[in-house]
Amino acid sequence: MSQSDMSQYDPFERGPHPVGVRTGEWTDASRDRTLPVEIWYPASEAHRGEDLDEARCDRYKPMPMAPEVFQSAVRDGEAQTGARPLIVFSHGFGGERRQTTHLCTHWASHGYAVVAMDHVGNTALDMMQAAAAGGAATPARQIAQFIVDRPADASFVIDRALAGESGLEIDAERIGISGHSFGGWTTLATTARDNRIRAALPLAPAGGQTPLTPPGFANDMADALALTWERPVETLYLVAEFDTLLPLDGMRDLHSRTPKPRRGVNLLNADHFHFCDRVEQTHDLFKTLGPMMVGSVEGAPDMTEVLAGMKASAELCPGEHAYALLQGLGLAHMDACLKDDADARAFMAQDLVGVMADRGVAVEML
Repeated sequence: MSQSDMSQYDPFERGPHPVGVRTGEWTDASRDRTLPVEIWYPASEAHRGEDLDEARCDRYKPMPMAPEVFQSAVRDGEAQTGARPLIVFSHGFGGERRQTTHLCTHWASHGYAVVAMDHVGNTALDMMQAAAAGGAATPARQIAQFIVDRPADASFVIDRALAGESGLEIDAERIGISGHSFGGWTTLATTARDNRIRAALPLAPAGGQTPLTPPGFANDMADALALTWERPVETLYLVAEFDTLLPLDGMRDLHSRTPKPRRGVNLLNADHFHFCDRVEQTHDLFKTLGPMMVGSVEGAPDMTEVLAGMKASAELCPGEHAYALLQGLGLAHMDACLKDDADARAFMAQDLVGVMADRGVAVEML
């Protein structure tokens, strides 16, 4: 392939398809568990431009008391026909299914079906309600239940998507998974258990050993994570240099234990919430109100003390740098693995530090 051929592949650019979005509730009768899901997909040509027009794109409230925000997708737009590769997205501890729409809509604009679920019991609203009810720490037994529920939720979503519940045709041979923080842990844990997954993109995942794991504290996430899958699953870690909640030591630990083929890219001068929408707003809100938003975890370090060391967003790299990293490398990784795209594979084989530097984004390889 010539250099001119590869230069036409640009994973940083929005794709050729308008993006639609649907919301559903999928019930796993075997677990008596109903999950709200958000579904992004390539929409018909009739919706051209609507997804990028703030006056016509989808607006929603992440929580009942939150201000309205928008995502670059058209609500209930007519879907294009044809089988699509599937990517499942898992939110973080105290997050919600629409926490990273800039990545999910980017994938959909390039032809993917993307489904994100609320991990019921562990969403932002669940955690805030629990904290407001008395401020008690989340007990270890509840964390243990989240550890059981989350990979099962992800596999259930794959089941239902393949069964047609999304209203989209899914290619069963092209399935990937991604997620942030506890959702990054969920990405790794589900990959270890569900052989249908061909590509993994953990974003600042939990489960690694770090200095924030005090002596005697049972790191249940680490204990439950078996990084021993025997089939080849291409895994790309995207992590943050100054991650306050899940320090970089833990990312290096996880990355070193992940079966090959694996790669990792560290976004310099970034923190934990650079993997969410509205980076600066989300980061500063959590820095100020984190203990009120998610409470604390039994046996874990005190959240107030942890957040005292968190920089203000103005001291960190801008959110646009994170969006470029996630959208560009996140898409190229999935294109290479799920579409067998030779241009994407050649793109990912480049010097990624140099690729990102050309866009003004400072990274290093893990």
